Amino acid sequence: MALFSWAFPLATPFWALMVLLPKWRRTARIMRSPWVPLLPLVCYFGLALPHFAEWGRAMLRPDLGVLQTLLATPWGAGLVWAHLIAFDLFIARWMYFEARSLDVSPWIVSPILLLTIFLSPFGLVAFLVVRSVRIRSRA
Repeated sequence: MALFSWAFPLATPFWALMVLLPKWRRTARIMRSPWVPLLPLVCYFGLALPHFAEWGRAMLRPDLGVLQTLLATPWGAGLVWAHLIAFDLFIARWMYFEARSLDVSPWIVSPILLLTIFLSPFGLVAFLVVRSVRIRSRA
């Protein structure tokens, strides 16, 4: 499924900027755009729209069996994958700017962003701990 295959590559340049070139002036300028997560969302909408009624019914009345059936389809798995990629990127973008505003070293933030790429809930919690420590140390 082509749209599934494109979701992560569309987000990769943004991740690379935040992780590998966090202090480059163009990174901040590029990442300031609120449209950054839009590219993987193109894949999401491309997968969701043809199945909108079916997906909508499942979301209105969540049922484990129905969700398992939908997620077992190529479009369902691709849809959730694109959703995850877009929202992980959205969260990482926030983390990137929050870390910059708190003057947290990229040596700390970049590994957390890498963790967020693969296991976003763990990355978010790790960042929130670092953020909390940084805020308390500044007070």
